[in-house]
Amino acid sequence: MHSRRALLYMPGDNWKMITKSVTLGVDSICMDMEDGTAINKKDLARATIVKALLELDFGKSEKLARINSVGSGFEKDDIEIVLPYHPDGIVIPKIESFDQVEWASKIIETAELKYGWPLNSIRVLIGVETAKGILNLKEIATHPRLDAIIFGGEDFAASIGAVRTKEAVELLYARQAVIVACAANDLQAIDIVTIDYKDIEALRIESEFGARLGFVGKQIIHPAQVEPVQTAFTPNDEAVAYAKRIVETFEANQKEGKGAYSLDGKMIDMPLVKNAQKVLERTKAAGKN
Repeated sequence: MHSRRALLYMPGDNWKMITKSVTLGVDSICMDMEDGTAINKKDLARATIVKALLELDFGKSEKLARINSVGSGFEKDDIEIVLPYHPDGIVIPKIESFDQVEWASKIIETAELKYGWPLNSIRVLIGVETAKGILNLKEIATHPRLDAIIFGGEDFAASIGAVRTKEAVELLYARQAVIVACAANDLQAIDIVTIDYKDIEALRIESEFGARLGFVGKQIIHPAQVEPVQTAFTPNDEAVAYAKRIVETFEANQKEGKGAYSLDGKMIDMPLVKNAQKVLERTKAAGKN
């Protein structure tokens, strides 16, 4: 599973932006055939994404293609045209049911068998961004091909008639629902976009809050957002050092037959140990030791 601290959307029809994106050191690059592409540019987006998959060196960046939503009329052509060029994953927006994920999974499996690729080598990331999608998360999140759930804050607010605020309190229930569904099924939870890409301070605050909630990464729409988001979703040196101490002292105490014990005046038990292990896992995924 890739580290997906920063998931950058690039309009699928914009070759210049896509070629720029591979130089940014971003965790995931999502070439978009959906909202980022005008209706009369869908064919151009498909062709441009195929060209990118064929010709560009994405380095360590994960290469993703976002198709149009199931039922849009574009989705079948989108997925069937880009699949032969083996993106790392397909992103499906506006998912509301398990069956919509299964529709894509079957098409991907057919391609894997046809081209002799390992089964499940192309993963699926889904956007959940409607009231129905949030209510059906319990079933949706169990799909075996899923790697991540991406929460779409703007679309969700529109679907429930909420007014979007800077504090995003109107999204809190849905954001936590996504985190819980992901945690229960060993998936990655990817947080909302900060729309005002010029307000870097607001981005930092929102990113740090998302990381504290339990998201492992965030969607971004501009190169200036890469560094602040990667920093926010990478445990800092102090957090890593403390997590290592918890894990090491826990193991030592276990050998002595002790359960809960005190460290720096705080009681350490299994929930805190599990949290420390998660910090170390995220650190390793981010390429930090």
